[in-house]
Amino acid sequence: MRIAKILAGVAAAGLMAFPAMAQEGRYAPQLTRILEEAAKGNCLPALMAPTLLDACNGQIQGMAPALDAMGAVEMVTFVSAQDTPDGPVETYTVKFAGGQTLDWVIGHERDGKFSTVGTAG
Repeated sequence: MRIAKILAGVAAAGLMAFPAMAQEGRYAPQLTRILEEAAKGNCLPALMAPTLLDACNGQIQGMAPALDAMGAVEMVTFVSAQDTPDGPVETYTVKFAGGQTLDWVIGHERDGKFSTVGTAG
């Protein structure tokens, strides 16, 4: 599926093996909003750092229909957090109304904007 690599290059660049952080995630609301808006064809400048926003805008035409076809976000479950030199990156399992479940990462937040969002793996 095309969205499987939604910004994976941006995400992969920041993910390295670092000790796990706290056992509770902080970014579930932002991830949910980003996914819901992307399904509608919108990249969110309010939540995306310039590099992520550029990557999103470059992929949104292919990504939006794929996300929309999966249905609404039904559940977002925190899986883990990794500490990286650029800040924490959290992993969530996201269940969509259409029955599909994917692991997503979000992190490298600065001033309320994220540099990393994408599917994990």
